[in-house]
Amino acid sequence: MLSPTSRYADVGTAEREAAPGRPVRYLRRRFCPQPESLAPLTEHVVVAGDRLDNITAAHLGDPEQFWRVADANRALDPGELTRTVGRRLRIALPDGVPGGGFHG
Repeated sequence: MLSPTSRYADVGTAEREAAPGRPVRYLRRRFCPQPESLAPLTEHVVVAGDRLDNITAAHLGDPEQFWRVADANRALDPGELTRTVGRRLRIALPDGVPGGGFHG
């Protein structure tokens, strides 16, 4: 079972037969949302020593939600998000949730 806050929670599963009578269940492919479609909450300016888990804990209340910041900033490698001091990171609501408080 996946946590409801997992990036894979809504992906669904599929099954294939690995060998006769041996089904293998797997997660379907997750497609990342377009960042422009995500409702913005706020912005975070990276400072020296920032870590993505600390940023998401501060802004989203959960350090394991780093993937939401990666989605909102079109990052395939989450580590790249904190490499450049001064970089502005979009913090957004999950895909499909309308609203948001930042319009900047």
